[in-house]
Amino acid sequence: MPTIGFEIKRKCKVCGKVFVAKTLDSHYCSPKCGKVAWKRKKDAKDRNAKLEAIAQQVSDIREYISVKEAVAMFGVERSTLYRLIKLGRIPTINMGTRLTRIKRSEMERLFLNRSESIAEKEKPVPKTYSLEPEDCYTITEICEKYHINDSSVWAHVRKYSIPSRQIGNYVYVPKLEIDNLYKSEVE
Repeated sequence: MPTIGFEIKRKCKVCGKVFVAKTLDSHYCSPKCGKVAWKRKKDAKDRNAKLEAIAQQVSDIREYISVKEAVAMFGVERSTLYRLIKLGRIPTINMGTRLTRIKRSEMERLFLNRSESIAEKEKPVPKTYSLEPEDCYTITEICEKYHINDSSVWAHVRKYSIPSRQIGNYVYVPKLEIDNLYKSEVE
């Protein structure tokens, strides 16, 4: 990892403690917090896989579904469903202890299917760049302006997929992207 020539203070994403980042990519104050964050991501991924498996098992013709199946199909928290049931916004049938069934058509009316809502979040917005020399920095200008070496600049250009254009001996990178990248790192 490339090191930087100035101090960056950040707030740890796990414990909330303010720390001095050793690299531009540091988000956690210690290896322990990094492991906690990794475990949280892994648990969320496993949970989503389980919910996806439950949602796949439910047939399309069933009119009433369980709370667990509703959570898996519509991506709504269990506590939210029970609160809406208690308020009377979702009609249910209680077939005994732990046998609450929800009308599927009501759930579809209130919420999007889980797969539709996930697909909407994942659509990236394409960016357009002007790679004309007047709208760009050269690598040397970036190094001088932000007091970092050229290998760090190239590492970030590759990491964040920032477009570049070579004209003669000079490589141009969009000013907007560089300013956004290094302004957020300095603050």
